[in-house]
Amino acid sequence: MRTKHIGERVPRREGGLKVSGRARYVDDWTLTGALYGVTVRSPVARGIIRQIGYPAGTPWEQFTIVTAADIPGSNSVANLEKDQPFLAVDRVQHAEQAILLLAHPNKSLLEKARRAVSLDIEHLPAVLSLESSLAQEQVVWGHNNVFKELKIEKGNVDGVLNNAPVIVEGEYWTGAQEQLYLETNGMIAVANPKEGVTVWGSMQCPYFVHKALMELFSLPMEKVRVVQMETGGAFGGKEDYPSVLAGHAALLAWKSGKPVKMVYDRGEDMAATTKRHPSRTQHRTVVDRNGKLLAMDIDFAIDGGGHMTLSPIVLSRGSIHAAGPYYCPNIRIHGRAVATNTPPHGAFRGFGAPQSLFALERHMDKVARTVGLSPVEFRRRNFIRQGESTATGQRIRESIQMEKLLHRALKETNYEKKVRLFAKQNLKAKVKKGMGVSCFFHGAGFTGSGEKRLASVVAVEATEQGKLRVLASITELGQGAVTIFTQIAADALGISGQDIEVAQADTAFVPDSGPTVASRTCMIVGKILESACIELKQTLIQNGLLKERYTSNAFRAACKKYVKQHGQLKSFAQYQQPSHIQWDDEKHEGDAYGTMAWAIYIAEVSVDLSTYEIRVDDFLALQEIGKVMNPLLAEGQIIGGVVQGIGYTLHENVIWNKGRMVNNRITDYIIPTSMDVPPVRVIFEENPYEFGPSGAKGIGELPLDGVAPAIVNAIESATGAAINRIPVTPEVLLEAMENTNE
Repeated sequence: MRTKHIGERVPRREGGLKVSGRARYVDDWTLTGALYGVTVRSPVARGIIRQIGYPAGTPWEQFTIVTAADIPGSNSVANLEKDQPFLAVDRVQHAEQAILLLAHPNKSLLEKARRAVSLDIEHLPAVLSLESSLAQEQVVWGHNNVFKELKIEKGNVDGVLNNAPVIVEGEYWTGAQEQLYLETNGMIAVANPKEGVTVWGSMQCPYFVHKALMELFSLPMEKVRVVQMETGGAFGGKEDYPSVLAGHAALLAWKSGKPVKMVYDRGEDMAATTKRHPSRTQHRTVVDRNGKLLAMDIDFAIDGGGHMTLSPIVLSRGSIHAAGPYYCPNIRIHGRAVATNTPPHGAFRGFGAPQSLFALERHMDKVARTVGLSPVEFRRRNFIRQGESTATGQRIRESIQMEKLLHRALKETNYEKKVRLFAKQNLKAKVKKGMGVSCFFHGAGFTGSGEKRLASVVAVEATEQGKLRVLASITELGQGAVTIFTQIAADALGISGQDIEVAQADTAFVPDSGPTVASRTCMIVGKILESACIELKQTLIQNGLLKERYTSNAFRAACKKYVKQHGQLKSFAQYQQPSHIQWDDEKHEGDAYGTMAWAIYIAEVSVDLSTYEIRVDDFLALQEIGKVMNPLLAEGQIIGGVVQGIGYTLHENVIWNKGRMVNNRITDYIIPTSMDVPPVRVIFEENPYEFGPSGAKGIGELPLDGVAPAIVNAIESATGAAINRIPVTPEVLLEAMENTNE
């Protein structure tokens, strides 16, 4: 058998349904007799609920009303900690917190009723910024506002600082970012004590929702069913929040006895759901006179919002990535996730790494200038190499190629020549040009022992028609999971992709394969799928129904015959952690990831000093991701991530007022349009990873990590402005230019 699918530009399996309009999303579905549901939310950031009023003039008896008192089980969302209620009881911890739910068959009357509910809330002092939380101006969570604190230590940083030849300090800030998926959050629920709870919805992680509903209703697992419907994008924004919305829809269905549909409009989705964590990173870096890194002292803090949700894990990944793809013998990283009274922040593509890597790569340019080296030469001298160790002490086992990647990226962009040319032209030009580089990595899969704890399972089964059906809870979000799984299964079995079916992610039928997050779908779950396919094939061979060498027709015939003779043919496989991975959760020490993907990004920008408009003219994204499974999908992932990164860097500015997002419309929250996107040149280098299917690594999050520092480094190259925060709006650039000229 030979590979026929992996490495090929196989079209999306679900693409035809989507482009033809035949794909059905939550809002396309209607159940007979269904009610519509809405949420009544807190208008204040922090306070005590004194009274909920239902003023005359509204026929309240026609409405289903749910408060915390109606919850049959646990009023806490199943997550890392149980500090987030489904519905507020006596106090609110953040603006937009859910207080009560309403349902009615008429949408118009429902909206009028939502606005008619009166909330008497005694305001309490609120913490509305990362700075004030760190300063403990008010304590709004625990005894010090700290959700999670961690330290990563390697070597003796203090000893080096006391005898430092050169110390370079810097402070860097990043803002919130909205995921802005095309389809807003939506759920449909049917629920009653006899039959249990079933929800259909737009989500990333069906088993996260399943667990949350079990606890909310105190039901056994077999009485809860969660079905992922066609999902119009997520980017992390539908990882943990769907548990909240599913719970709300199910509570209304439970009390009313009727199906309930809840779909947020864009304004509510943007205002109430999670975003990327704002961050502040402080660097103290020691180098010798030749530009070799001696010590890195990093303080990394993120704003978690009103509840913990996933902040400790975001903090962990951001902290682990904070020292980047460089070798330094002495590293100390102090990480904190702190509480504020904004809506909770959560998962977003990159998961903490874009924040810490922005700070690192901006700081590396600053250190390079301090010691009189070019940004490129400084990085070249400090790249980590095979056999050396990362900040967590993880020894690099694979043959990494950062110098090779850098050399190719510089050549592809004509970097050195352009830098010299732009420097000359900028002396007189009003529109100045610059080039910027970022070098980075992204760990694939859950951190440390996370994958071992998940113990993910995938199944495959032969059908009566002779096809193979893949059973996994991994969800298709537009990233191409169904297509990649088809390619992996087809090549593992040596059959046509047309003979592969990928089942809908439905907890009644598919095993728990873990969440669709952390760049793990292909590398981790795909490898489990590969193992399950091989086991099923061996069963057919051992039963004398299939020879070692066979055709697709022979495979179909063997499956049909087995099912007819023996009944169900199903093969399960479970994740097996490679023996070399050793991790200490308490110390954050050891092998943080099975492997990393490595990248060099180069941005070319123009800066108009009449309008302070910044344009990205050209962008090169060069990365080593193991084996490229599907070049078409891989290129799409990289281009999409770069475009999202351009928005994060230049345009996307969440504006808060007393803890509420006030620009919660697409007209006010600016993202790049097609006119703002430069040519994005995508280049892959292959270095197969032993424990990935056909050598593949994770790819989904990688491209967002390196965009912002490459662009801002290019802006400084063009203007000399030492910018330390994103987004770089014209106002931010103007202020930086004024500070530079003082």
